[in-house]
Amino acid sequence: MKRVLMAVDPGKAGGLAWRDQDGRTVADAMPETPGAVLEYVREIIRAADGAENVSALVEKVGGYAGGTGQPGSAMFRFGEGYGFLLGVLMACGVRVELVTPQTWQKAVGLGHRGRDQSKADWKRKLRAQAERLFPGVKVTLANADALLLLEYGRRRNMGN
Repeated sequence: MKRVLMAVDPGKAGGLAWRDQDGRTVADAMPETPGAVLEYVREIIRAADGAENVSALVEKVGGYAGGTGQPGSAMFRFGEGYGFLLGVLMACGVRVELVTPQTWQKAVGLGHRGRDQSKADWKRKLRAQAERLFPGVKVTLANADALLLLEYGRRRNMGN
């Protein structure tokens, strides 16, 4: 039996990361289709010898999507994808814990984004921290948040 901890930064530009009890860490961009998300989760469950061995940390998000001028339809699509992701995890029997960005960012030593710091600068800071913590993993802007959420879980001694 292999225990697996999974971390998910939801959204089209988000990512997934997981770590097994042997310390093997995998990180990817969010799969592009709902079917691909389902298959990705199933692959992790197979690697863990069953859903009872998988725990998932999912970033808890609010109703805001994008920025100024972002249409309501973008928010709807984001919420639809977020709900689908949670539904897949729960239907597959994976234990899910929602974690706010403020909680995991503080726990991995990032603090919070300053008012004068651009979103791009903040994302680069997150990526740099993930690269320091996971030197053997290819870190991208898509998977950096998921890796840092995974680190939060590791520090809490979750899953493995």
